[in-house]
Amino acid sequence: MSKVNPAVTGAWLEGHHPGDRQFLKIGDLALESGEVLPDITIAYQSWGKLNSTGDNAILVNHALTGWADVNGWWPQMVGPGLPFDTDKYFVVCPNVIGGCQGSTGPSSLAPDGKRWGSRFPSLTIRDMVAAELAFTKKIGVSKYQLSVGPSLGGMRSLEWAIDHPNLIGSICTIGSSAVATGDQIGSATIQIRAIKSDPYFNNGDYYEQSVGPTEGMGIARRIAHLTYRTESEMDVRFGRELQGDDTGRFAVESYLDHQAQKLAKRFDANTYISLTEAMLSHDVGRDRGGVAAALSKVKVPMHIVSIDNDRLFPPRLQQEIAELAPSVSTLHTISSPFGHDGFLIEVETVGQIIKNALNLAKISN
Repeated sequence: MSKVNPAVTGAWLEGHHPGDRQFLKIGDLALESGEVLPDITIAYQSWGKLNSTGDNAILVNHALTGWADVNGWWPQMVGPGLPFDTDKYFVVCPNVIGGCQGSTGPSSLAPDGKRWGSRFPSLTIRDMVAAELAFTKKIGVSKYQLSVGPSLGGMRSLEWAIDHPNLIGSICTIGSSAVATGDQIGSATIQIRAIKSDPYFNNGDYYEQSVGPTEGMGIARRIAHLTYRTESEMDVRFGRELQGDDTGRFAVESYLDHQAQKLAKRFDANTYISLTEAMLSHDVGRDRGGVAAALSKVKVPMHIVSIDNDRLFPPRLQQEIAELAPSVSTLHTISSPFGHDGFLIEVETVGQIIKNALNLAKISN
């Protein structure tokens, strides 16, 4: 096993300091594609203490470029007296399979000792939930009081409610949907093409190179970041101003360059593709008679959160869930100038919604 150059990937790799990560083997997983992903490792972090009956747990499902350290991307949410109150609850966040922060993904070592790379199988949202289910059983959780997640995390929470209602007290989805839309697919496939067009991509087998497809992933990130924020924020914050350095860049261009550079330090191009393609597979109605039929059967209390200026997951997508699912307890709309990223920034508002969801979960149980 050769050492991977940091210029190739920002993935966490074996030999790196684990930080607060914990690791759990969950065995093999049969995927929807018919392939089997063998010997899966789940990296996760947890806070608080699991009670003797294993039913005081909260499952936090991270978004596309999130990871298990909830405090690292969702500040002021986990801790004593905070929305995810660790004096009361056992809070757990597993890194999703296909990811690059310790759970089995394209940058992980395959059974033959080489990195998966292009050989890593395609995943769906349901595959991710199946892995989380196996993980849940291994750590001794009998029931989650709440499964909560933004964006990709909300997709997984919705699948939990549909497929495993007896294991969930309630769910809270934030800026998410029941199905991937044509607009999302259009934007995401351009991002994937940007990565694959990078001359260093090498069909996904770039881990032994001195340089990886970070430029392609950077372009993808720039495109994505514009969908995470709002047109008005970009215009008010940057407008037509120049950065004022010797590059001649616009200020907004410099800002997007910075976002790309930050991601390159902690993310992997293959993971970007794998998780994005999984999101594009999202359709709760697939093989269930359609979206309306699937949502009509959900019994788990659902708390649906939209962000008024979200151009990636516009409010109409959350409204659809609220109209079709009889178990929707509340439909909240957060007002934020930051668009999809509002869930990261409007922490006080989101935190109160989560507290309310947990209170309703107690009543329904």
